[in-house]
Amino acid sequence: MREIEAPAQLELVSGGDPLIAWAAQGFGPGVRVWSAGAAVAVASPDVSKHDRLAVAGPVDDAARLTTSVLAEVGPSYRPFGDEELIRGLAERVPGLEFAATFGWMDASELPDVTTTAAWLDGDAGVEALLAEASPSSYAWPGHPGVRRWAAVTGDRGELLSIAADAWSAPGVGFLAGVATHPVARGKGLSRQVCAFVTAELIKRHGRVALMVNGDNAAAIAVYERLGYRYRRVAAAHL
Repeated sequence: MREIEAPAQLELVSGGDPLIAWAAQGFGPGVRVWSAGAAVAVASPDVSKHDRLAVAGPVDDAARLTTSVLAEVGPSYRPFGDEELIRGLAERVPGLEFAATFGWMDASELPDVTTTAAWLDGDAGVEALLAEASPSSYAWPGHPGVRRWAAVTGDRGELLSIAADAWSAPGVGFLAGVATHPVARGKGLSRQVCAFVTAELIKRHGRVALMVNGDNAAAIAVYERLGYRYRRVAAAHL
């Protein structure tokens, strides 16, 4: 395998795959990238809660590359990528177990949605809303990579629905931390705040992505109406 050290090289070997570009995080601190044959692997520490090893390419090339990379970076890294590929890696890489399926969604066209959402000046109230409405959120105030929060607010300035710009990378913004107060659900506020963050990140990065539980049909429907496309992905672990 050979190590890749420049974004242009990565784009070439990955075919411009937005999942791979996002995982590389602009070759930020601790990120390392390798290729072997037609496969590519990106080891990205502490991105969206986990040490992630994004993998793409033919399964045989990817299996050999993943085996070598995991020996290099250690067992904390969780391979993830297209579901079919990850299932194949779990069969071929010693000690690797299939963990879970979920969805990667991305968009590059600005949504046509009227919204009252705006960026917050700070993150006051965000943690309390997450604790009540979305305690399993990966994005929390103060976590590395979580940059800023947007919200739809009530008449008294209270937070009703929120979303974060978190772990965004050059070429791929990332939306996370979506939560709506229980008393404000069913009013389309989540769509408003997600539309605002989606548009802002597309303007800045050219593309936006998110990850979603595959069984969360309501959330997937909201994102699809905003122009996102669904891609079945999965993760594995040693």
